[in-house]
Amino acid sequence: MTMGRLDRVHRSALRMGLRELTGQAVAWTAIAGAWRAATAQFEWSHSEYLWGLVIVGLWSLYAVLKPGRSPVRLQNTRHLNIAFPAGPQWTVVLPSALRTAAMGLLLIAAAGPQSTSSVENMTREGIDIILAMDVSVSMLSKDLKPNRLEASRSVAHEFVSSRPHDRVGLVVYEGESYTQVPLTTDHRIVLDGIDNINSGRVEGGTAIGMGLATAVSRLRKSEAKSRVIILFTDGENNAGQVNPRDAAQLAKIQGIRVYTIGLGSIGKAKSPVRMNPDRTYQYDWVDVKIDEPVLRDIASATGGRYFRATSKSKLREIYSEIDALEKTRFNVFRYNKRTEKFARFAWIGLLLLGLEALLRHTLFRELP
Repeated sequence: MTMGRLDRVHRSALRMGLRELTGQAVAWTAIAGAWRAATAQFEWSHSEYLWGLVIVGLWSLYAVLKPGRSPVRLQNTRHLNIAFPAGPQWTVVLPSALRTAAMGLLLIAAAGPQSTSSVENMTREGIDIILAMDVSVSMLSKDLKPNRLEASRSVAHEFVSSRPHDRVGLVVYEGESYTQVPLTTDHRIVLDGIDNINSGRVEGGTAIGMGLATAVSRLRKSEAKSRVIILFTDGENNAGQVNPRDAAQLAKIQGIRVYTIGLGSIGKAKSPVRMNPDRTYQYDWVDVKIDEPVLRDIASATGGRYFRATSKSKLREIYSEIDALEKTRFNVFRYNKRTEKFARFAWIGLLLLGLEALLRHTLFRELP
């Protein structure tokens, strides 16, 4: 074979390889389109079969690197017109491209694409929760950062946001008590109410009994399966006309569970002791006094629990524990119906495989 003839053979082989690459790229475009369509619309029952596409990929690589007959293996030049006919040469790579596409589609069919539809019937046993928050001046003490009131706001904010299915209300108390936000499922209103609580709006002092009684009153007409009060204070009951233990008995009669939280460090805390003319406070170290026996009695009488929060992180842990104890209960009946969708991919794959066999044994049959 002359050098000129050999160069033409190699150029023809290169063109053949590029056409094979183009054919395989078209085949993989079809496979990728089918895979994306199946993934977007269906679920897979045997997704492990999709790993077979790796083998198809290796086959494609072989087809590109060894496109048809390699001219370097030709024994004489009379086969050149057969290996590289003068017509539209891209048609020679059509059978291998069809085979690649067929194998890919059959593997997608084997992976079991399925459509799903479900019917769901959900019933909820709702929980009504009242936060009864002490906002007395001592809540400005700085043993929790930045102070007890701000720490309480922040953690209460997180707690309300974590319970989207419950009705929540807010009661605040100092020397008197009042409802800041009635029970509602609109948690944006509750969160705004928490953000807007401040000390000094009513008579000074700490009326634990009044705060609890107001919270009980708010839950008295509730028809929820579970009714809960989370009451916290940083001091002792020293105001109001209602004894805290009597308020606890009212909660017990109504079937309301009360969780109590004592807020403050152990020992002394930097606390406000007097107000300046500009309505700011002077601070001094003051003993932390929390009436823990009363708070324990309230929780015990109503089936709740007492917690002591000595830091913001501890307060967050307490709210998380209460959240776990008072999860909203759901009864869900779900019926799933699955429909097999492999047939369309299987039929197209078989059609392409049949077409490849027909072309390979007729129009593109290799001659000896």
